[in-house]
Amino acid sequence: MAPQDSSPQHDGTPARRPRAASRQRPGSTPRSTPEPHPRVLDSLEGHTGRQEPDPPAPPAESADLTAAHYTQPVRRILRRITQTVFFRGIVNRTITRTNVVDPAAYGVKGTCVVVANHSSHLDAPLVMSGVPHYISRDLATGVAADYFFTAWHKKLFTQLIFNAFPVDRRGEGANKGLSKKLLAAGVPLLIFPEGTRSKTGKMAPFKVGAASLALAMQVPVVPVALIGAHEAMPRGTSWPRRGRPPVVVAVGAPLRARGNENAYSFNERIEAAVRALYAANRHRIQD
Repeated sequence: MAPQDSSPQHDGTPARRPRAASRQRPGSTPRSTPEPHPRVLDSLEGHTGRQEPDPPAPPAESADLTAAHYTQPVRRILRRITQTVFFRGIVNRTITRTNVVDPAAYGVKGTCVVVANHSSHLDAPLVMSGVPHYISRDLATGVAADYFFTAWHKKLFTQLIFNAFPVDRRGEGANKGLSKKLLAAGVPLLIFPEGTRSKTGKMAPFKVGAASLALAMQVPVVPVALIGAHEAMPRGTSWPRRGRPPVVVAVGAPLRARGNENAYSFNERIEAAVRALYAANRHRIQD
């Protein structure tokens, strides 16, 4: 666009000059402009921020876990109690949530891989309390071993509430085989295919790991779109913003790999399903 010219117009009418800035009275305190609440993103397309540096190696003890650790009856009872207190008593009182579940998702009674976009610390609680009970009862969440398994209190918290299993974000196999063992033992998995939380709320391309795992184990993938979670509690904050911000949890119909479909093609369909869920339910949040 060409810059505006302040000279008289061709019809002889002088052009309007820009309005002068309002003057501050001497001795008065400058008015601070309130910072607006972030708007829920209209699109998941776009820049996702700087690329993350390579994560450090996970602690060695994170590779010692077995499937039996995630299926113990006592742990299931403790997890149910703590999840009730944490999800209902804290999370659901700080946000206004709307759950939308495709009826086909209720038909998933066995093992599956749940995938969702990732932009907030609210994401795992929202997914675990939003999917059908047959999935959520033993749902184990994949977490970064180099962060959540480095201190006893973080490890205890994530394992107790989220039934967490360690994921080596470097992809070098320090925890190799655990995810397959869990699926083989009947434990559904929650995986965030972006690999890390988005800094902007926009969705990054999915890594192929979740699709490859579901394909190898011949289990369905349940797509979930989280809308408004980033705006409710963006990365870098320790608590949801005031006013019980709206969040939508949209659970889609399960996806299965097709006959000759490879992991990359399946991964594209999974990502497309999450984006479609986001777009279809975006209207449920009013900015």
